[in-house]
Amino acid sequence: MNVRITVIRKASYLDLSAKYENPIAHPCDLLEGQVFISESAQKPEGLCDSAWETMQAFVTELANGGGNFFDGWMKNPHSALISCNDGFRPVSFLLETIYDV
Repeated sequence: MNVRITVIRKASYLDLSAKYENPIAHPCDLLEGQVFISESAQKPEGLCDSAWETMQAFVTELANGGGNFFDGWMKNPHSALISCNDGFRPVSFLLETIYDV
């Protein structure tokens, strides 16, 4: 099965960046509403490595027919809402099992 990965929300904590982060040349360029398709639990082209590392186990489980994470956490048991691990600019992704592309 394939898994649709949709960028749901981007946040930016400027106060934390100013206090703790060294300036970076190119922050996250993902857009809300942007969609990626993971085929056979593989990382989609264009998805950043850090976000993929955060969601890979969930994508793999969904791609293999699993779900129902944390005993009914999501209304749709074949989905998950996962955020990347960037504490300054977290991005939330909706992962959903899809049966055709």
